[in-house]
Amino acid sequence: MGQAEEIKSKLDIVEVIREYIPVKAVGANFQALCPFHNEKTPSFVISPDKQIWHCFGCGRGGDVFSFIMEKEGLSFSEALRLLAPKAGVVLKYENKEEHSKRNRLLDVLELAGKYYAHVLSTSSGEAARRYLKERRLKEETINTWQLGYSPESWDGLYKFLKARPLQGKKYSDEEIVAAGLVIKRDNSGFYDRFRDRIMFPIKDANGNLIAFTARINPEKEATEKVGKYINSPQTSVYDKSRVLFALDKAKEAIRKENLAIVVEGQMDAISCHQSGFQNVVASSGTALTTEQVSLLKRFSNNVALAFDMDQAGQMAADRGIKEVLAQELNLKIIVLPNGKDPDECLKNGPDDFRQAIINAKPVLEYYFEKISAPLDLSNLDNKVKVRSQMFNMIDLVKNQTEQGYWLKKVSEELDFAEEDVRSEFKSWKGKQRPEFVKKEAGEEKKTELRLREDRLAELALSLVVKFPELFSYTLANLEPEHMSGEENLRFYKHLIIYYNKTNGFSYDGFKSYLKEQTEDLEKLLDKLVLLGEKDFYDLDVDRAKIELIKIVIELKKFNFQKKIKNLEKEITRAEKEGRVEEIETLMQELKNLMDEIKRLI
Repeated sequence: MGQAEEIKSKLDIVEVIREYIPVKAVGANFQALCPFHNEKTPSFVISPDKQIWHCFGCGRGGDVFSFIMEKEGLSFSEALRLLAPKAGVVLKYENKEEHSKRNRLLDVLELAGKYYAHVLSTSSGEAARRYLKERRLKEETINTWQLGYSPESWDGLYKFLKARPLQGKKYSDEEIVAAGLVIKRDNSGFYDRFRDRIMFPIKDANGNLIAFTARINPEKEATEKVGKYINSPQTSVYDKSRVLFALDKAKEAIRKENLAIVVEGQMDAISCHQSGFQNVVASSGTALTTEQVSLLKRFSNNVALAFDMDQAGQMAADRGIKEVLAQELNLKIIVLPNGKDPDECLKNGPDDFRQAIINAKPVLEYYFEKISAPLDLSNLDNKVKVRSQMFNMIDLVKNQTEQGYWLKKVSEELDFAEEDVRSEFKSWKGKQRPEFVKKEAGEEKKTELRLREDRLAELALSLVVKFPELFSYTLANLEPEHMSGEENLRFYKHLIIYYNKTNGFSYDGFKSYLKEQTEDLEKLLDKLVLLGEKDFYDLDVDRAKIELIKIVIELKKFNFQKKIKNLEKEITRAEKEGRVEEIETLMQELKNLMDEIKRLI
């Protein structure tokens, strides 16, 4: 048994997925709201028996590894690394090829973090330690966050890393450069990227150290020309748009509190955690990105922004607001009473910050106060200006009921008639977006029929897979030509071959057969298995046969109707071209098909 199979055998897919989303037992299986797309009715199904999952809304599916890869944005080897400890499996790298390039980068970054943390504790790090203590960080906090110091030496880290092999293999210059830790000189040799700086390790949601933020030595601020803060460059393990500082430490508290508080700076996040606010993450001085909001959404649908009160912080907050609302999260804004950032606010004690969280304002209420505060609202022009700016924000809200609430609120605050505000909003929206060209009604209907036909074909196949006893009936009554959808047809043909070859059906056996015959139908098998569990979990074989008969009849009707339309077109062409001798034959075929449909009815 390979290590991947060993991990799968020791994990329960339901329990792994339950760590990310609430799941509910339905029959022998479990259902949930899909974490990969917005939905109100559960279409995400998990089979504890088969150890697979599938979403019938967005089409994603697979095993425990594919779930983690989708949810965490990881490669297979990274998912393996994440799940191994949960399964109690120690990964063994029998040769250098098995130890992936990414894993070596993670290891060299972790070692660099330990190096910086050690240097902070030496005489070289005295000024850095003094600064951190002036910022009121406790020794325990410094150690927990693995804060460090990069010495003034040009190549101290480089020499340290070159002297420490991993798994008997020394780190190459290319690996250390790829990790963003050193820079190649123009002529020859390498030098450390970070020198004489306080080091803040950046970790991904799983706790892997992937990058650093480096703050200039406070004693050198007046003369430093590079920048107060510099960050690791983008690497194969670090993409700043996909990382939230402190999420690895905050995610459980976010789940528990059902609220993610987002601050701007890393020191803000650390100070919040030290003061007992564990559900805090930092955007690291930039506006929230789509990927970062998606990360938060894994753990809670409620977000509160506590960005700095200066102009740059407010601009970042405004951009972040749009990203959060675009993904339909509940958003509030925390207005800080003292100081321009959470770290300063906390210097006055945690009570002020705690009260600010309690008093956090719904985003549109905050925005209305912000844009209307400097204006005289007795002036009609100012009222219209505020209304137009609010339309921009209300349009970002996806929920129609919530939109209606805020349109009513705007009308009340500005003393406009609600009906007029709603009418103006509708007109405003029309001007913002060009009209999309609508499909012809006939084309829409054709698409709808095709989707229904494909859906019926999937249901027929799912019934057969769930109730193999029905296969002899299906084989005798459902020809491949009646099957709708190219993928469904290919699956059905393989199913017939397998059934005739083995005179039976088993999930594992057919999956192995598909693996040998084709690369792309295994996922459809899992989808059909879970579709059967989802829609027919409470049927016995007799009731299942009744459902199958209905579906087969519908599929045949669709097939006959298509043949009839094609014959009618052929008859019209034959009449125009004067092919009189063919018309009689075509008419007889048409009559036979009509009779077939009547018999089905």
